[in-house]
Amino acid sequence: MKIVLSILVFVLLLLLAAAWAIYRFAFYVSPRKREDPYVLPDGPQYQAQRPRMLSLIRDMDQLPYEPVTIQSFDGTVLTGRYYVFHDGAPLQIQFHGYHGTPLRDFCGGCRLARELGHNVLAIDQRAHGGSGGVTITFGIRERQDCLAWANYARQRFGEATPIFLSGVSMGAATVLMASELALPSNVAGIIADCPYSAPEAILRKVCRTDMRLPPALVMPLLHLGARLFGGFDPREASAVQAVQHTTLPVLLLHGEDDRFVPCAMSREIYDACAGYRILKTFPGAGHGLSYIVDTATYGQTVSQFTDNCLQRLTASASSSLPL
Repeated sequence: MKIVLSILVFVLLLLLAAAWAIYRFAFYVSPRKREDPYVLPDGPQYQAQRPRMLSLIRDMDQLPYEPVTIQSFDGTVLTGRYYVFHDGAPLQIQFHGYHGTPLRDFCGGCRLARELGHNVLAIDQRAHGGSGGVTITFGIRERQDCLAWANYARQRFGEATPIFLSGVSMGAATVLMASELALPSNVAGIIADCPYSAPEAILRKVCRTDMRLPPALVMPLLHLGARLFGGFDPREASAVQAVQHTTLPVLLLHGEDDRFVPCAMSREIYDACAGYRILKTFPGAGHGLSYIVDTATYGQTVSQFTDNCLQRLTASASSSLPL
């Protein structure tokens, strides 16, 4: 009996150690290790665009901005940069991706926002940059952070200021998952560049195709690690489920040569959207590189979408006025 009990204890400890190791690998970020925006991801797709991206990053880094700090729903301190280009203009709140930075992931998006006459609030996601927290939850907790930022913007700038929630990769999934929450009425639309359909789906894909590990073996340990050490369940929410319950206009942008988040995930989200939505794909563009690969088409698509959203918001506000 003692031998059996010892074996059971050993197996349990082994499972806990494996779950801890997976949590540390997939979700944990040391406060002492934050990303350098000038270090680009590996791979030929990024290296081919390196000069252009570094130039855009430097341009954004040199722009004057106001540091902004808020507190999220669970007390986590979140930080961001507020760029004022036009007084009273629409505001884009920009959410970067997994292990990303606002400067790297939105070096093009910030320039485009400025060209469109929008102001920008580029935020550090939790466990990134100057924000607090040590656990990345793939949009599960970040969607509540998105709500906190939207409420901050409404309180600071007023209900007359239209808000666009814009994200890249995990940031795109974040804003889509936030779309079913009680967002302020002046949120005009969502711009989602290369989003994944759900945290569970992208984690399973990474296990299977990127790490060459059997999901049937890894996913239970991953779920255990996330729940025990991160305090969340990757199955709590998904972009596909969220957009089924929102009436916000949604713009989906995705590179057709995305080797991290399959373009098919944006198509799945598009098919699930309950309201007005647009899907634009970009031939030859890798993950998060659609703006870099085809700047003109990308800019035109976003411009037409945001103009349409502003018209819809104005019409909605007019129809709600008392007679």
